Amino acid sequence: MSAASPRRRRARRSALWWRATTYAKRHLLYSDGFTLLVLSLCAGALGVLYTRDPGLFPLSMLALVVLAGGFLLSVRSLLLLDVVVAAVVVADVVRVDDASVGAIVVVVGTAAMVHLLARSRGRLGVQGTRGDSMLVDLRDRLTAQGEMPALPDGWSAEIVLRSAGGASFSGDFLVATRSDDGTHVEVALVDVSGKGVDAGTRALLLSGAFGGLLGSVPHEEFLPATNRYLIRQHWEEGFATVAHVVIDLATGEYVVSVAGHPPAVHFTSGSGRWRVSEASEGPLLGIFPDAKFVAERGRLERGDALLMFTDGLIEKPGQDISVGIDKLLGEAERLVTRGFRHGARKLIDRVAAAHNDDRAVVLIWRD
Repeated sequence: MSAASPRRRRARRSALWWRATTYAKRHLLYSDGFTLLVLSLCAGALGVLYTRDPGLFPLSMLALVVLAGGFLLSVRSLLLLDVVVAAVVVADVVRVDDASVGAIVVVVGTAAMVHLLARSRGRLGVQGTRGDSMLVDLRDRLTAQGEMPALPDGWSAEIVLRSAGGASFSGDFLVATRSDDGTHVEVALVDVSGKGVDAGTRALLLSGAFGGLLGSVPHEEFLPATNRYLIRQHWEEGFATVAHVVIDLATGEYVVSVAGHPPAVHFTSGSGRWRVSEASEGPLLGIFPDAKFVAERGRLERGDALLMFTDGLIEKPGQDISVGIDKLLGEAERLVTRGFRHGARKLIDRVAAAHNDDRAVVLIWRD
């Protein structure tokens, strides 16, 4: 009993310390009140330092406190911080006769801009650093969902997606899954109306819905199901295009279907030629409730490849889309002798007609 008592006391002290630190982190360190207190003390300290040495500690340094409050505080707490900063500015102007008018304008202008941004973020419920964390998490989830599942030996794939203007969010996205028994891989390349950040919100919503349907419904029901889902959203510009393919990893047989999307292209190693899929017809998703979609069957032999892409890769204003496809196939011919590895990146670098549109390339081949 005497040996166990010290261990119990140590365990009890450890538990109490863990509870205290957890409470402090949750209710103090990460709370608006604690952050407001720290920033208010910083503002007061800068005010005192300014009165002692205006040259080394200018009054405009208070703008940094206001900026920090805009990132860390809610709108209500930011207003209180503005009051504290204003009180410090007034007190310093009274104490120092030659206070710089320019510095006061900088502090006031910064506070006004930060407050407008904070109100906008507050209406979205993403004030403070939580908003940035949420957007980063959404972007990472969209990226992770677009990764190709592991393929068996003898199969390879590459995916390259680039957004308009280099934005983090894109209207082009991919969802892919492999069947539970590992015999089939199913891929859907989607192009949402709009581009860049404007289409990013719709892409985030649709990626979750399409990812849930992929592999959960028979492949012939995937496009009709996604079409019905889009129609139920009642978006004014809520259409999308899709290229959908299911590949049997044992035999190489595949079924490809499109909905308003550029056709898939099949490279046949036997003939050494790229052939455009006949499944190039099909209405846009989200327009016609009873839309019918055309499917084509094929087979990927050893050395064959299947190429899918979005219209941002081949479209150019005032130019027929067939010209862009011909240019793409011309560049794809170079991959035949040099190998398909890194081929998706090479194609998107050489063929993309303009960098002001989202573009994506998916290349699947048998070694």
